Amino acid sequence: MEVVVWKMFGLIMFLRPSKKKMISYRITGLCERIMFTIAIMHFLLVHLNSLGPLNQISLLYWPNCDKVGESTIDNFSLSVSLICPHPRHWSRIFIKTTMTRQPRATRLFSAILILFLLLLGSGCRLSYLFHVAKGQIQLLNGAMPISEALNSEPFTPNQRNKLQLVAQIKAFGEEELGLKKTSNYETVYPHLNRNPIFVVSASKKDRFLLKTWWFPIVGHLPYLGFFDLEEAKKERERLLTEGLDVYVGRAGAYSTLGWFQDPVTMNLIDGSTPQLVNTLLHELTHATLYVNGQGAFNEGLAVLVGKVGSFQFFEKTFGPAHPFTDEARNALADERLFSRFLNAFMTEMEDVYSLEVDYEEKIALRKTVFAVYHEKFEALKKGFKTRQFVHFGQMPPNNAYLMTVALYHRHFELFEAVLKKKNDSIREMLLFLEGFSQKEGDLIERLQNLVSEP
Repeated sequence: MEVVVWKMFGLIMFLRPSKKKMISYRITGLCERIMFTIAIMHFLLVHLNSLGPLNQISLLYWPNCDKVGESTIDNFSLSVSLICPHPRHWSRIFIKTTMTRQPRATRLFSAILILFLLLLGSGCRLSYLFHVAKGQIQLLNGAMPISEALNSEPFTPNQRNKLQLVAQIKAFGEEELGLKKTSNYETVYPHLNRNPIFVVSASKKDRFLLKTWWFPIVGHLPYLGFFDLEEAKKERERLLTEGLDVYVGRAGAYSTLGWFQDPVTMNLIDGSTPQLVNTLLHELTHATLYVNGQGAFNEGLAVLVGKVGSFQFFEKTFGPAHPFTDEARNALADERLFSRFLNAFMTEMEDVYSLEVDYEEKIALRKTVFAVYHEKFEALKKGFKTRQFVHFGQMPPNNAYLMTVALYHRHFELFEAVLKKKNDSIREMLLFLEGFSQKEGDLIERLQNLVSEP
């Protein structure tokens, strides 16, 4: 019988390609646990189809046992041994699955569940991971191909028009803008009872320092997403006890960065057509280029592609004089105004936080600066042509809110300058940034240095 052995950073994988498939892993440290997590996810995503759908999972767990009985191997089984913090104690997990014909989403749930069980030693909070997995699986299970939904669901004429437009948006993004071809947004979640997605972020009160959370593959993220408002509120209360500024907002869309097949949701279909185009191009940008731990770079690039790409799409598809084209043009103008204002606001706040004064004085100074810029914003918004930023001035002083907004909008003019250097071609810019993103350090600072060069 052939046995394939793969060893990487102390991680050993045995694959026995027989009728009764078996995988055995032994993990001896934190680094190996992390590598194991990546390896098992890669194995599941690559080989799950060849093993067949998984629909029944049974879990047996023996804590602090030196020996356990042999696991029953059916069509596919997974045996995992994890060394506990106390070397004398071993814990063993057996996951048994049977193979029957079930939807693809059920297989993915099995893969995600196995992945999360393996994250016990990686530092992630399992309760949160399962919450996200549950929400994602609900989307996958409830989604159907757009073509099928158009024939079976009672959509309004306006909803049908927007759903039929989705394929055009994707094709434009891939063919004209150079976005990666994926299976995202080829399905729709046609149910109206889906909760919005809530995003929680937190920051120190006396400086711009967003709290981050580490996850496999994507690295550190400056926010947490929730499918349930009550769960988001619980996280907010927990963060408030740490003395942080906390912000809970609503997200317009949810992306798995191309790992799974993201569906179109009804909140996008029921919104405006320009917002639909902007959001899809924004999220498809994340699936094309996403750099771990570089939140301002990732979101700033996606905002640029979403806004400029939307204008180009409407101009080509509907003509330069169409109302949709005018709205996209106005959204671009407002983005430039707001980005310039926000950058000045953030710069002055950074100056305040860099002062060598005590905590109470910094908090008093930030309150003064917030009040000054609130008045400036009230004057600025009179020149807006759209309503996308009109609610900005309604928040009290809150670094988490300000930094979350800045993550998306502070560097718009910087990315426009990069776009101009690349002949106003989003395709050329993405190709350039793909190589540029391999550099170490803060990519925003490097871009600022780049555009300042003659």
